[in-house]
Amino acid sequence: MQQIHVLNRTDNGATFTDCEAFALDVLVGLSEARKSIPTIYHYDAEGSRLFDLITRLPEYYPTRCEHETLERNKAKIAGYAAATPFNLVEFGPGDGSKTRIIIEELLGRKAEFQYVPIDISKAALEGLLEDYRLRYPDLNINGLVCDYFEGITWLGNSSHRSNFVLFLGSNIGNFNHRDARFFLRNLWNCLSNNDHLLIGFDLKKDIDLLEKAYNDSEGVTAEFNINMLRRINTELGGQFDTSKFRHFGTYDVFTGAMESYLVSTVAQDVFIEMIGRSFHFDPWEPIHVEYSYKYHDADINGLAADTGFSVVEHLFDGKRYFTDSVWQVNKVEVDSTESKQ
Repeated sequence: MQQIHVLNRTDNGATFTDCEAFALDVLVGLSEARKSIPTIYHYDAEGSRLFDLITRLPEYYPTRCEHETLERNKAKIAGYAAATPFNLVEFGPGDGSKTRIIIEELLGRKAEFQYVPIDISKAALEGLLEDYRLRYPDLNINGLVCDYFEGITWLGNSSHRSNFVLFLGSNIGNFNHRDARFFLRNLWNCLSNNDHLLIGFDLKKDIDLLEKAYNDSEGVTAEFNINMLRRINTELGGQFDTSKFRHFGTYDVFTGAMESYLVSTVAQDVFIEMIGRSFHFDPWEPIHVEYSYKYHDADINGLAADTGFSVVEHLFDGKRYFTDSVWQVNKVEVDSTESKQ
C-alpha cells in the first residue's frame, strides 16, 4: 500500500495558504533591522533542482560523505531499527537516494516496517512515491503532507508501533543552537520512550574546505540563493532586480556556522505587491538566507543530553567529515509511589 495523506496545517486556529505564510514570513524578515528570509523558501521546484546540482559539485562534500557513512554503516543502522515492527519516519526525504540505502538493507533482512516520509510539498512526495512504486512495489508507504511535528503527532494517534526517525543531510545545521534545542525537544515530546533518531551532522573542519563548499567555482550556490528573490517576484509580486544582489558566504569562527547572505550592491527600494509595501536597502546591506552550523562530537553529545536523548553511536565516513548519529529517546518514568509523596 502506497498513499499520501494531506493533513490540515493551522496556526492559532487560523488556516493559512502556503502563499500567505510565505508573504508573512517575508514581511517579518525584511522588516527587521537585520533582514532575513527563512531557509525553507529556497525549495520551490527550481530551488530543489539547483540544490540537486550543488550536491554533485566537486567542492560540495556533505552529500558524498553522508552516502559513504550510510553505506559503511547500513547493517548497524538496520540492526538498531529492525528489532520490532516499526515506522521508518523521514523528515524531508528529498529524492530518496540516501534513504534507499537503508530501505534496501531493511528489505533484504525482511524487516517488518512501514515507510513514512513527511514533507510540506505534496509534489515532492508524489515524485518520491512514483519512484518507489517502481523500485519497491511491495513497500508499505504512508506519505504525510504537513509539518514534521504534526506528522509525528498524527502517526502517534494512528499507529502504536515504535518509530525510527531519519533527519538526514545535516538539516539540523540550518537551526541556530537555541532553535536546534527547541526543535529536538519538541521532537522528543512527540516520540515514545526508546524510539530512535538517526540525525546527520556536518563536522567542524578546515575553514578553506568549508568556504569552498558554499562558494563553488561554477556559481550554482549563488544561483540557488538568488532564486529566493525570483520566487518572491513570481509568487508574491515582488520587483527584485536580481542583478543588483550578490551571494556572499562566510564562516563565523565564533559560532561555528557557515552563513549565506544576499547583499544589495546599490541603494534601492523594492516593492512586493502581495505585502503591499516597499522595503529599502542601503548599499551593501545583506539579507541573511541560511545558517549551516558545524559540530564537534562533544557538541552533538551535549545537544542530545540537553534535549532528552541518549547517544547510542556516532557513525562516520572515512575522512570523518560527517556523522550520522544514532540517538534513543530517554523518558524516565516517575515511580507512582514517589509522585504521591
